[in-house]
Amino acid sequence: MSVIGAAPPPHAAIGLQTIAMTMRFGAMTALDAVSITVPAGSFHVLLGENGAGKSTLVKCIMGFYHATSGELIVDGREAKVTDPRDAHRLGLGMVYQHFTLVPALSVAENLVISRPDVPAVIDWAAERRDLAAFMDRMPFRVPLDAPVHRLAAGEKQKLEILKQLYLGRRFLILDEPTSVLTPDEADEVLGHVRGLCDAGEITVLMISHKFREVMAFADAVTVLRRGRHVGGGQVADLTPADMAAMMMGEAKPLAPAARLATEGAPVLELDGLRARDRSGYGEIAIDGLSVRGGEVVGIAGISGNGQMELMEILTGQRPATGTMKVHGQPYAATRAESRRHRVRTLPEEPLFNACAPAMTVAENMAFRSFDAEDTERPRFWLSRRAMRARAERLTADYKVRLPSIDAPIRALSGGNVQRAVLGRELDGAVDLLIISNPCFGLDFTAVAEIRARIMAARNRGAAVLLMSEDLDEILELADRVVVMSEGRLVYHCAAAEADIATIGHHMGGHA
Repeated sequence: MSVIGAAPPPHAAIGLQTIAMTMRFGAMTALDAVSITVPAGSFHVLLGENGAGKSTLVKCIMGFYHATSGELIVDGREAKVTDPRDAHRLGLGMVYQHFTLVPALSVAENLVISRPDVPAVIDWAAERRDLAAFMDRMPFRVPLDAPVHRLAAGEKQKLEILKQLYLGRRFLILDEPTSVLTPDEADEVLGHVRGLCDAGEITVLMISHKFREVMAFADAVTVLRRGRHVGGGQVADLTPADMAAMMMGEAKPLAPAARLATEGAPVLELDGLRARDRSGYGEIAIDGLSVRGGEVVGIAGISGNGQMELMEILTGQRPATGTMKVHGQPYAATRAESRRHRVRTLPEEPLFNACAPAMTVAENMAFRSFDAEDTERPRFWLSRRAMRARAERLTADYKVRLPSIDAPIRALSGGNVQRAVLGRELDGAVDLLIISNPCFGLDFTAVAEIRARIMAARNRGAAVLLMSEDLDEILELADRVVVMSEGRLVYHCAAAEADIATIGHHMGGHA
């Protein structure tokens, strides 16, 4: 470790500054002389579109990246952080977008094994006394004996934060911490975090795309765009429109498509559908779900409640019993059936679930069409020229930013992979579109474009089944809302009559 100055005293919030921090990857400048100040005890939010440099900045702070130039000041002292252990010793910690807990272990076990000094033989009686005393000092608590896999998502996120406090972190970086929480859980967790800041216990730097949470909990914001610090200020002096303008600059988001009145026949019908969940012990049970042409049915649910398994069933990746029909005919999600019935899918994390990462953009864009003529007749040889022409047309139409259609698709940012795959799936006539978390982790410009494309497909008569952990997304796009909890559909209503609190309670299994 190479640190100038001593670590701050325990149980006190610490401030942080970056001074002209720059990060270059070869010829590309990912971070360009970014200076930010986060005072001790404040709640600060980092805003920016995908690719703006937010993740690069926090990775430089935490020692995952070594900045090309610039300085890091922690608690008023210059700090040279060469790896995450240096950051931890200075009191810096990070809570990631996805949980890092061991599901099979208890809360107490997860806390104890997270320590760097955990002994080879653990005195559990002494550890439990210490943990009980630690919990008594916290404004929120999680049962020490509870297995993590039995905790609700909100409790897991609380535990992630408690783990950082238990390890002595006094400056917390939160990366989209509410992405897997219900609105009630998000408000509760961020309310507790805000309370710790007000008490002078911690300082928070949060990456977020949710203006509602920024306005409700943050003191100040810093806005990055294309690797540069382009604005910010006190939240009390800003509106969401102000922050959006700083994030976008000259760019304007695609206007949402109007919701046209449609009345189609049932396209997708599921009944008596049964499958094992990912643990092998639980059951996915879907009864009486249908989607009509020209409507969006939104399945709301917290991560881990069976949405991923349902997507796998609908794409032929998970065996199931029961009835699955498209256009009234039995459907097993074979490639031939999906082509015949014009079924298209956009799974979660499409780079890994709908792409071959090492293959080129042009090749990935041709997955649905490489072996068929425009007339759907079989093609007996590959036409590289046709593949490239299709890729160029679709990437231009869907505004995919890429170095070249010959670049591997893994070289694209998350938002651009989403745009590319959505362009591929919506090319041509579509009768059924099945989507899972299409905008997860994307900036609001990409979100607006993707949602507008989905609504346009619905207006053209496509049946859309949308699975999302973002309740705002469900309420914006869906005609009907269905809640999935513990592998079952537990509540449904017309979107126009939806009550957020009621839906949130059903999502959390509290109704």
